[in-house]
Amino acid sequence: IRVRPLTCTETRRGDRRVVHSLGDGAVHVSATSPPGGRRGLRHPLSCRCPHAQVSAARHDATFGFSAVFDAGASQEAVFEGSGMRQLVELAIDGFSCTVFAFGQTGSGKTYTLMGPLAQSETQPASPALLGLMQRSFTCLLEQSRSRGSDLALSASYLEIYNEQVRDLLSLGPPCALPLRWSKTRGFYVENQLSVDFESLEAIVSLLLQGSQRRRTSAHALNRHSSRSHALLTIHIRSRAGGQSITPPSRVPQASACPSKQGTLCFVDLAGSERVKETGSSGELSVEANSINRSLLALGHCISLLAKPRGKRTHIPYRDSKLTRLLARSLGGSGITLMVACISPSSHCLSETLSTLHYASRARRVTTRP
Repeated sequence: IRVRPLTCTETRRGDRRVVHSLGDGAVHVSATSPPGGRRGLRHPLSCRCPHAQVSAARHDATFGFSAVFDAGASQEAVFEGSGMRQLVELAIDGFSCTVFAFGQTGSGKTYTLMGPLAQSETQPASPALLGLMQRSFTCLLEQSRSRGSDLALSASYLEIYNEQVRDLLSLGPPCALPLRWSKTRGFYVENQLSVDFESLEAIVSLLLQGSQRRRTSAHALNRHSSRSHALLTIHIRSRAGGQSITPPSRVPQASACPSKQGTLCFVDLAGSERVKETGSSGELSVEANSINRSLLALGHCISLLAKPRGKRTHIPYRDSKLTRLLARSLGGSGITLMVACISPSSHCLSETLSTLHYASRARRVTTRP
């Protein structure tokens, strides 16, 4: 769990801090319910969780997680304390690894993954502010050198905007790419561009170029709201013993050392939002509805996956493009790290509780790497 600081707007408005870290992975939310209570449509990430102790009268709840990072936690502390370094090592060893950030719009998801928005190739962010992505890239290249193994690295970057899959590394105008399924590959994006890289500068350049093409807009709660879900995938091909890797275009040579193929996928989910509070209308309202529908589909899949294997029914991955692409990460053979980003503000109490309930349910999902 990552708790962001109160914003200047929230401080001027007099919002109270309602989220408190209790240590040892515990977080407590406590605030009196607003007058009359908020009623309306079901929140996209809401679900019942028997492991949270909740008082309906006061909205009090205590949750337990693997780690909780409060507003004062540094980016480095989040990287080291979340297990991200171990996830990179597992990807090098050939596992399919995924990390995704989720939460209300404006809760700090993109900052956690990438760092400050105001960064470019000519004006890079301060090293202390770099997010999980850049730190993972550095760790990946350091691990490659320390292990003495040859790695072939490539990256692909896409977004899901209004249920259309678009390539963020393609230099042409945005166009929808088909999403296919096969018995051997599962769900995959056809004609997606994959770019080779060998240095930290090269992969960071790809990250920044793709992020600039991602759809963003401003609304009442966030001046830089992501209007799409983004997935950056690092493909890692390695051969033990320091032997060279045969390029894909050549005929493979016989070798006693089996090759390994792992992936490291970063998923920046668009934030859930209530249209009434964001003030969205027109195109923004259409985007918000699409985002919320896909998050509802994701929440439904996770709720079913959290059940004991003997009691599970059909998992409806095909309900959205997002759940199709995350099917292997959620219920397959992959290893997944989930980072829930929340606001400590009393104004965001309902959304914060919904995110924590969702995270509690997601924590019960198990995979078989």
